[in-house]
Amino acid sequence: MRISTNQIYDQNIRSILNNQSDLVNTQEQLTTGKKLLKPSDDPVGAAKALRLTEELDSLTQYQRNNDLVTGSLELQETVLTNVTNSINRARTLAIQAGNGAYTSADRAAISSELKQIKLEILDLMNTKDANGNYLYSGYQSGKQAFEFDPFSSGNAVSFNGDQGVNFVQLSDSAKIQSTSSGFKVFENVQSRYKFTIDPASVVPPTVSEIANQDNFDNFFKANYDATNNDFRVNFLASGQAELVNQGTGAVLDSVDFSSGVAFTLQGMKFEANASSGDSFDFSLDAPQNKSMAQTVHELETLLSNSSADDDLLEEGIADALIGLDNGLEIISLERAAIGGRLNIAESISKSNFDLEIAAQASRSSIEDADFAKLSTEFAKQEAALNAALATFPQVSELSLFNFI
Repeated sequence: MRISTNQIYDQNIRSILNNQSDLVNTQEQLTTGKKLLKPSDDPVGAAKALRLTEELDSLTQYQRNNDLVTGSLELQETVLTNVTNSINRARTLAIQAGNGAYTSADRAAISSELKQIKLEILDLMNTKDANGNYLYSGYQSGKQAFEFDPFSSGNAVSFNGDQGVNFVQLSDSAKIQSTSSGFKVFENVQSRYKFTIDPASVVPPTVSEIANQDNFDNFFKANYDATNNDFRVNFLASGQAELVNQGTGAVLDSVDFSSGVAFTLQGMKFEANASSGDSFDFSLDAPQNKSMAQTVHELETLLSNSSADDDLLEEGIADALIGLDNGLEIISLERAAIGGRLNIAESISKSNFDLEIAAQASRSSIEDADFAKLSTEFAKQEAALNAALATFPQVSELSLFNFI
C-alpha cells in the first residue's frame, strides 16, 4: 500500500495531538481530583452525581434548620425553668403571707418582693431570640408579647400576640414545632373556681366558703352551665340540707343539718341559722383565665393594702395559690413537650448525618479520581507522546532520493 507524504504528516500530527489531549485530560483529573470533568465523560454518572449533590444540599439545609430549632427550643426551656423558679418563690411568699402572726408591715415587705418577681416574669415572657423576635408572640414575632398597664380597667397584664405556632422542616418528611404561643403557655391559665351567694336568699348563710377545692372543682366542672347556673340549698323537715339544681330540679347532694352548725356540700362549707322550709341560693362564677404575672400582680396589690381584713386576705391568697399551681402545671407540660421535640430533633439530626455520609460516599465513587490509576495512566500517556515526538522527525526524513 502506498502512503503519501501528506498522509505520513497527517497521521503523525493526529497521533501527537491525541496523545497531548489525553495527557492534558489526565493531568486535569489529577489536578481537580475529579474523573468527571464534563457530563459527556459519563452522562449516566453525571446525572447521578447531580442528584446526589442536590440531596446533599438539602441535607445541609436540614442540618442548619436543626441547629436553629434546637437553639430556639433550648432557649425556651431556659425561660420556662426560670419562670418556674420565680413562680415557686411567689408561691412560697403567698403561703408565708397567710401566717396569722404577720403584720401589715410584714405583708408589705412580701408585696415588695412580689413586685420584683412580677417584673422578672414579665421580662421572661417577653424574651427575644437571636434574631430579635419575641419568642411568645405567635406569628406577630415583631410585637411585644405581654404588656403591663397598672391603670388598665381590665387585667393589668395583657397578651398582645396571637396563637400562631411555627414549624421547621428537618427532613423531607418531618417537621417540628419550633415555637409556642404565649397565650397557651402563660396567659390561658385557669383561675380558681368559685361561687357567689344570692343576697336576696330567704336565709343567707353566715359562712360560705370552699372547704375542699378538689371536690368543689369536680362539682363545678360537672354542673357549670352558663344558661342553667342557679342552685338552691333547701332545709328539710327531716333535718337535712339538700342541694338542688333549680333549672332541672335534680338533687345533687344532701347532708344532715343543724341550725348554726357548719355543714359541707360538694366541697362547699356553709353555716346558717335556718329552720325547716328555709333556703338560700347561689350560682357558680364564670370560669376565668389570667396569666401568672397577673395573678402575682393581684396578690402583690392585696398584700400592700393595709386595710384588707382576714377574710379578704384568705380568699386572695387561696386564689393566688390555685392560679400559680395551675400555671406551674401548664409550664411543666410545655417543658415536657419541648424535651420531646429536642429528642426528635436529635434523632433526625443523626439520621440526616448518616444519610449525608452515604450520599457523599456514593457521589465520591462516581466522580472522584483514582490517583494511583491516573498516575499510572499519566506516565503511560507521557511515554507515548514522547515516543511520537521522537519518531516523527525520523519518519518525515525518509525519501527515495536517499537511495539514488
